[in-house]
Amino acid sequence: MTAASAPLVSIQSLHKSYGPHIQVLKGLDIEMKPGERVVVIGPSGGGKSTLLRVMMGLEKIDSGAITFGGKPYISSSDLAAKTVIDTEVRRSIGMVFQHYTLFPHLSVIQNLVLAPCKVRGEKKASALQRAQALLERFGLGAKANAFPAQLSGGQKQRVAIARALMLDPKLMLFDEVTSALDPELVAEVEQVILQLANQNLPMMIVTHDMWFAKNIASRVIFCAGGVVVEDGPPEQVLGAPREERTREFIDRVFHIKQ
Repeated sequence: MTAASAPLVSIQSLHKSYGPHIQVLKGLDIEMKPGERVVVIGPSGGGKSTLLRVMMGLEKIDSGAITFGGKPYISSSDLAAKTVIDTEVRRSIGMVFQHYTLFPHLSVIQNLVLAPCKVRGEKKASALQRAQALLERFGLGAKANAFPAQLSGGQKQRVAIARALMLDPKLMLFDEVTSALDPELVAEVEQVILQLANQNLPMMIVTHDMWFAKNIASRVIFCAGGVVVEDGPPEQVLGAPREERTREFIDRVFHIKQ
């Protein structure tokens, strides 16, 4: 296998449960190549957000393994009952959450420079320069000294994306980043993510917005019942799904015209 065709992420037989009776991931298998934009769709409770949280190292797993860039990243076994996470690999993954998770007591620019200075020991002057450049790029240059409470939802989400990019991630995870926004604010956040997509930044996105999924995805994965039900190009999965379960989901929930 050549370096170009080797997976960036390989998820093998991933199991995750909450307590003895709630099994969320039931042997999930996904491979993601460099530069891919994978959009994960599916019913609530199907394991989509849990998958992203596991990939970010925020949730322990019951069994399975994840490799990143060919290196072991997360692993566990039923016998070990312990999740092993490579923290160095974790630092190369950025995540943006549904509800922004900005520090309310810090200004916008302070939110951006905190991690590079604390985690990586970057000089503050360098971090401030990079942060201001990112804010300008996302149309937020004038908001550098504002506090999160003074921003709209769309502005907060753009700041959250800029903050994640400050650590130069090799993979970005987006968890329902537009679902808490008013419809008129969704477009400005989607434009930022499309901008990143045009730069070939690999990303995995969980969304309920089918227009967004169709426009940004290089692949769409439909998850239900803790497993991958269908996986393919957006025009196939969204426009002509092969699996009955996928068809039911799209027809019932999203009313996509086929």
